[in-house]
Amino acid sequence: MKKAFIFIFTGLGLVLTFLLIIGATNDFASFDRTKGGYEPPYEGYTGEPIDWDEGDLTKTGMVRRGKVINTLFNCTSGMISFEIYGKQIEFRVVSERGIKVHKPREACMERGFQPAF
Repeated sequence: MKKAFIFIFTGLGLVLTFLLIIGATNDFASFDRTKGGYEPPYEGYTGEPIDWDEGDLTKTGMVRRGKVINTLFNCTSGMISFEIYGKQIEFRVVSERGIKVHKPREACMERGFQPAF
């Protein structure tokens, strides 16, 4: 009986870990769906730029909610952060390519923020 419980909980743990990895992988893959245009003037890229209307507003910017990982964009500083289980991890400031391709300045201004980046 004891071995059966151990087997069940081990299997459940493996399945949940596997689902967590799949969710995190999907969230990272949907972060930037563009390719190319890595050299100035950052043209000729393929794929879809970030649709800022998909996200929610925060006090400092916008957030795109994922299955496991939320992606936050701070309109005042231009910082991109990730939120995992309520813990915020700063990633980096938006790049020149990101500004040109994804147009976060325009998205911030449309939502009433004054971008400082």
